Amino acid sequence: MTQKSSLDAATLARWRQDIVFKDNVLGDDYTFHSTWGIFSPESIDEGSRLLLEHIDFKATDNCLDVGCGYGILGMVCAKKAPQGTSILLDKDFVAVDYARKNCGINKLNNTEIFLSNGFSAVGNRKFDIILSNLPAKVSKEQHYLYLYDAFEHLEVGGRFYVVTINGLRDFISRTFKEVFGNYSKLKQGKVYTVAMAEKM
Repeated sequence: MTQKSSLDAATLARWRQDIVFKDNVLGDDYTFHSTWGIFSPESIDEGSRLLLEHIDFKATDNCLDVGCGYGILGMVCAKKAPQGTSILLDKDFVAVDYARKNCGINKLNNTEIFLSNGFSAVGNRKFDIILSNLPAKVSKEQHYLYLYDAFEHLEVGGRFYVVTINGLRDFISRTFKEVFGNYSKLKQGKVYTVAMAEKM
C-alpha cells in the first residue's frame, strides 16, 4: 500500500502553473514567466543582476547569452542594444521554451533563441558581447570549452563578460589571461565576481 501524499490537488496544480514576476532592470520593466526546475525561478538572481550592472552596451551590439535560462541576460541585451541581435542559448529545452515565451511577452523582436550544447547552434556567427552566468558545478574542461569558444565567436574588440562565485575568481583570472591574454575584474561582491576579457 502506497502512502498518500499530504499535498492536496489544488497545491500540486498551482505548482504546475507558470511562476510570474515583474522586475525593473537597468531602468526597464520586464515580466518574466518561469517554472520549477529552472535556475532562480522566482526572482532575478543576485549574480545576473550584478553582471548586467557592469556591461557597457552600445545600441548596435550583437550579443550572445550562453546558458540563458528563462532569458534574463539576453533580454536585457536586446533592450539595451535595439539595433543589434541578441541570441540566447541553453542546453535545457524547458529553459529555451521559457526564454522564447519571455522575449515574446516583452516584445523583444531582435532576439533568436536556440537549444544548444554550448555554442553549437550559432555556427560561424560572431558577436560584440558574449555573457554568461557561469555555473560553479561543472568541470574544468567545460569552463575551458566556454572560454575558447567565446574567443572564437567574438569580433575583434568584442568582450566576454562572466559572473562567477568568488571561489572561481582565481581560476577565471588565470584562464582569461591564458585564453584572451587579458583579464579585468569589474566587481567583487560578497558572493560573486564580475570579470571581463577582450579579444584583441
